[in-house]
Amino acid sequence: MTCILVVDDDPICLELLSETLIGAGYSVDLAVDGEDAWDKLNSYKHDLVLLDRVMPRLDGLGLLRRMKGDAALSGIPVIIQTSASSQDEILEGLEAGAHYYLCKPVYPDLLCPLVAGIVADIAERKSLRDCKANVTVALSLMTSGDFKFRTLDDVRSLAAVLAELCDRPDDVGMGLLELMINAVEHGNLGISYTEKSELRKTWRWEQEISRRLGVAPWSSRVARVRASHDGEDVVFVISDEGDGFYPGRFMQMEPARAFDLHGRGIAMANAASFSRLEYQGRGNVVMARAPARRDC
Repeated sequence: MTCILVVDDDPICLELLSETLIGAGYSVDLAVDGEDAWDKLNSYKHDLVLLDRVMPRLDGLGLLRRMKGDAALSGIPVIIQTSASSQDEILEGLEAGAHYYLCKPVYPDLLCPLVAGIVADIAERKSLRDCKANVTVALSLMTSGDFKFRTLDDVRSLAAVLAELCDRPDDVGMGLLELMINAVEHGNLGISYTEKSELRKTWRWEQEISRRLGVAPWSSRVARVRASHDGEDVVFVISDEGDGFYPGRFMQMEPARAFDLHGRGIAMANAASFSRLEYQGRGNVVMARAPARRDC
């Protein structure tokens, strides 16, 4: 069961958040400030941290920076919930490594879809690791290959396999996952940013993807990924049959999108997965480069 550490010095907030998350089916651990949370993070495994920003002894940003400096804890997603919501404060939190921001008071109809989305991302990462067992030695002999994909299941399988060509397969796998899902949902299926926000809030995102995959004009569209390497880098070129978009505002984390349920995938891929990320043409082609495995 997913275990969430909730950190808040307000006992009423702590109780309300705990009740909401337990009611949604999660295991919950509680901490009253950053120092208390740090002790618990080092004594028990947590999958996600829901963190108040303003607290005594050690505040939320202080705890977040400690976590990011610890190899065992740096990968745990962190949601900051706060009343400190100016543009500068949001940017400071994003730069410190927060995955999402929630503005107090935190309502269940916003918290639950957000947590569910992060838990799904955690499961995707685990699935990518598990898929490594399916990769054969032949993959290391490949100098280039072309693949097509239509569905989210196609994306998950391909991302896991192709990432094994790279020196950091976990990070590259998550980046490929984000870029290839974008090619399916926003590219081929034409789901807009606003539409995805509503679909995530109402738990209908994958349902709508399945529906569009089965009806015209989307049902005939395919996306493609080409992978090639020269012994130094692996270059991935991902393309779709959509209308394209302007990627500029999505290449970096923006405070304006800090409270959205999605919209961080490209920025995270750009920052953590690839040494270079570049959109081409009208925005329906993206090139991503990462160091190749040393034994390839």
